[in-house]
Amino acid sequence: MKRILSLMSIMVLSPVLGQSYAPEAGVAGSTAMEPNSPLFVAWATGVTVERGYVNKANPGLVVSGSNRASAGVPQNALGPANGSVVCLGDEGSAILTFELPIINGPGFDFAVFENGGPSFLELGFVEVSSDGIHFFRFPAHSQTQTATQIGTFGTPSAPYLNNLAGKYGSKGVPFDLTDIPDNELLDKNKITHIKVIDVVGSIDPLYATYDSYGNAVNDSFPTPFNSGGFDLDAVGVIHQVTLGIGDTAKKKMMLYPNPASEKFYIQNLKETARITIYDLSGRIVFENNIQEAEAIPVSELNPGIYIVEIATGTKKVNERLVVK
Repeated sequence: MKRILSLMSIMVLSPVLGQSYAPEAGVAGSTAMEPNSPLFVAWATGVTVERGYVNKANPGLVVSGSNRASAGVPQNALGPANGSVVCLGDEGSAILTFELPIINGPGFDFAVFENGGPSFLELGFVEVSSDGIHFFRFPAHSQTQTATQIGTFGTPSAPYLNNLAGKYGSKGVPFDLTDIPDNELLDKNKITHIKVIDVVGSIDPLYATYDSYGNAVNDSFPTPFNSGGFDLDAVGVIHQVTLGIGDTAKKKMMLYPNPASEKFYIQNLKETARITIYDLSGRIVFENNIQEAEAIPVSELNPGIYIVEIATGTKKVNERLVVK
C-alpha cells in the first residue's frame, strides 16, 4: 500500500512465540539487503501480473473503478529497486523472468524488494520454477500470533518471519535456493521464473493463507485500497549462469585461500590495488590499498559471504569471499 498509511496511527501486535529469525534491517544479524549492494549482478527483465481483490473478504468492493488492486504498472517491477511498484492486491501474484537463469550458489541467490517500512510490512510467498510450469515454494514460516487479527494499520515483526518477501519493508529479502527441497521437476541451477504471491493476511479460515507449518499468516488486513496487497518493487539476482569468456577474464585475479579464516591474498595482482570488502547488505567492512602479495586480514569479520572489490587503475573486479 502507499506509504500514506504511515501517517496514520500504527498498531503493532507482539507475537507470543520466541523470535527465531533474522531481525529487522539495521540490527545486528539482519540479512536485509540494500538495492545498491554490489552482490547484485542482474535484475528481472520480464513480468506478468495477476491482480487480486482489494478485499478478499468483500470481492464486490470497488475502489478507483475496480474490485481489484490497480495501483502501479507491471513494468515497475523490472530493473533495479527504486520505489516504483506494482500492487498485487489480496492473493495477487507476479511472475518474473530474467535474461540469464539463476543458479544455486553459495549463500543467498536472489532478493525480493517491497516498498514497505519497519512499521508497516506487507508479506508475500515466493516460488521458483526452472520451466515456467512447475513452481516450488520456499518453506515460509510465520511465528506471529494468530489469536487476534492484525488490523489495517498494524504490522507483524521481522524476527518472527522467515522466507517471506516483504519482511524488511523497502530492503531486499534474500532467498537461498538450498532451502527448497530437491525435486526432479526443479533444476536449482536453471531458475528461469520467480513468482511472488500476496499472503492476504487474514486469520479467518475462509480467507487465510498458510505457511509451511500450517499457520495462518497474520498480516495487515483488510487493506481495501487500490494500492492494497504486496507492493512489488524488484527482484535482484545474486547468482546467475555466467558466460565462459567473462569467467576467464575474471579469474585472472583470484582470492586465496577461499574460504578464509584469518587472511587472504590476491593471485596475479601485479600492481597496487584499492581493496573494498562489502557485507551482504552492501556495508563496507574493510577498505585499504594493498601491494602485490600483501595479505588482507579478515579475522575480525563475522563468518559469512562477502564481496571483494579490487580496483586497479580504471578497472574493477568483484570476487566473492567466504569467511569461516
